[in-house]
Amino acid sequence: MTSRKRRLANLIQRAPWSIRAAQIVWRRAVQPWVTAGTVGAVFDEAGRVLIVEHVFHPKFPWGLPGGWMNRGESPEQTIARELLEETALHVIVEKPLLISSTDYLPNHLDIAFLCRVLPDDVERIQLSGELLDYRWIDPNDAPPLVTFHRQVIKAAIADRAGQQL
Repeated sequence: MTSRKRRLANLIQRAPWSIRAAQIVWRRAVQPWVTAGTVGAVFDEAGRVLIVEHVFHPKFPWGLPGGWMNRGESPEQTIARELLEETALHVIVEKPLLISSTDYLPNHLDIAFLCRVLPDDVERIQLSGELLDYRWIDPNDAPPLVTFHRQVIKAAIADRAGQQL
């Protein structure tokens, strides 16, 4: 057995790229493929949260802004990019609030962040083609939202209340 292991080690030392190739094949064959999306609970200085009306969400058109994560992008980069693309807002991504899987998208994770808009940007919103409208609302007065977005707003309210104590 030792001689087999030695031969294998010698082979790998002569072709170190073979380990990386084996890892790639292993990951594609065995490990699950997962997609991820991010949403932001974006608050202004008055404590209002931003909701947007989505073109492509027929059941619950109103929700939190966000989108799909690109390859090589961190979740924090994703939410900052999506908010900039969808609303032209520059935000401060403060911290993650929730991570959840979904029943309707297999192998998908939703990641929610608590975000803060810069005071000068509140009224500078320019909507992308994916959005119809926006509102700054009291987080306790949200319209019907998908379950995850309701959970995110609830978590954001709790987190902000804890910070103010």
